Amino acid sequence: MGFRRMGCHDLLWIVRLFFLMQLVHVVFSWGKHGHYAVCKIAEGYLTKDATATVKELLPDYANGELASVCSWPDDIKWYYRWYWTSPLHYVDTPSFKCNYNYGHNLTEALIFLAHYMADVHQPLHVGFTGDLGGSILKVRWYRKKTNLHHVWDTLIIDTAVKTFYGSDLSTMVRAIQRNITDAWSSDISSWNYCRHHKRVCPNQYAAESVRLHVTLRIRMLNQEAS
Repeated sequence: MGFRRMGCHDLLWIVRLFFLMQLVHVVFSWGKHGHYAVCKIAEGYLTKDATATVKELLPDYANGELASVCSWPDDIKWYYRWYWTSPLHYVDTPSFKCNYNYGHNLTEALIFLAHYMADVHQPLHVGFTGDLGGSILKVRWYRKKTNLHHVWDTLIIDTAVKTFYGSDLSTMVRAIQRNITDAWSSDISSWNYCRHHKRVCPNQYAAESVRLHVTLRIRMLNQEAS
């Protein structure tokens, strides 16, 4: 997958895509199914011009579907050329510091952007340094021994798709889309809100995730103590 020349017009559409994708504000686990679902829903909120720009940027094998390549950053992060991207999938804060603040080939940039928008909304991608994203917390998911991060990344959503949606990911995506337009419609204005009139709110997304992480961690500590 090679880079394409990036112009100011293209950059503007990337920023707009980043803004639109914040509408997908529900927290699910982010394995392949999770990333596909987030991007598929986001596609429905693109303007006509943004859709055309995204399709122009996508590789031919994507067949014009952003969702089909949204797991690519996970697929390539183990290759030597892409080792440097591995830490970009998560961010850590000191233990129980319950807030987050960031201090300071266009095709590939588009796909990374779409992928990381899902990651930042998964609380175990925005957690405490000592927890290692929940990967050191051993748990049991039904009969399977695993770690907490894998449960959130993959097993929750795979189980939900199988149990509640007839093993059809598209059915789950449509259910979330209906919730956005119906049950969660009153929340959309808050998703659109950014302080200081910024187009995107990475601090806001990450801060929400780390607060959820804190809640989860406190519950686990209470269970261990009881």
